Amino acid sequence: MDKSLTMEKIMETPWVTQTLKAVLILVVGWVLVLLLRLALEKFEKAISKTDAIRESGDVLRMKTFSHLLKWIGATLIWLCVIYMLLSSWGINVAPLLAGAGVVGLAFGFGGQYLIRDIINGIFILVEGQFRINDVVQIEGLGGVVEAVNLRHTRLRDLEGRVIYIPNGEIKTVINFTQEYSQALLNVGVAYHTDVDHAIRVIKELGAEMRKDGYFKHLILNDLEMLGVDDFSDSQITLKFRMKTLPIKQWEVAREFRRRLKARFDQEKIQIAFPHRLLYWGTGQNPDKRDA
Repeated sequence: MDKSLTMEKIMETPWVTQTLKAVLILVVGWVLVLLLRLALEKFEKAISKTDAIRESGDVLRMKTFSHLLKWIGATLIWLCVIYMLLSSWGINVAPLLAGAGVVGLAFGFGGQYLIRDIINGIFILVEGQFRINDVVQIEGLGGVVEAVNLRHTRLRDLEGRVIYIPNGEIKTVINFTQEYSQALLNVGVAYHTDVDHAIRVIKELGAEMRKDGYFKHLILNDLEMLGVDDFSDSQITLKFRMKTLPIKQWEVAREFRRRLKARFDQEKIQIAFPHRLLYWGTGQNPDKRDA
């Protein structure tokens, strides 16, 4: 009987009651974060299985949104937990908020760049300017997108170098691989070449590649011949392009050039190279000039 009375007295002790409330608040907060994470993961799996999302290539974008919502949701929950903990211990939160406002004002000028990065990062994610594995050029820097978060974007260039770009600095983005790509090629032929014959050979080779067992899955449309693009010092430039799957334009272009060189050799079509004509002057024979 004495023990039960002792336990009742202990439970009625203010600090014990406050501790139990604090533990309960922490447990509830942890459970809410866990439920939020499970719900978003379930939503992410369900939405990624829909045909519309798979066909549009937005699976990675949905995953990025899911991670963003997890971070925002968990942050809000834990802020509420901290507020409730302070209130349960009888701490007046209003002066703390006022003090936080003063500190925030003091660091406002230094934090404006961070805020700008976060706001711009949200717009990048919402608008879908680029996604993971896209090949982009941002402010003159190019590479494959490896990561996008609210603070910065991470690229990796052809030499394997990692580039970190603050989102607030991103104003112009060139995306080479969004939805589809174009393999744009220029071929220079000599001036004595039958241009119509060269164009026919290029079109025939494009049709052959569209039937190739491997490349037919990469090339989306027939080769588009744009025609004679330029007359330069030593060549006639022919321009054409092929629509491809995203990020496959370089692979298609390299293979097309390899096959085109072999086909031009068969057809006796000369690929142009620089020539220089030397003028020796009137009445002079270079073979009989003085040594």
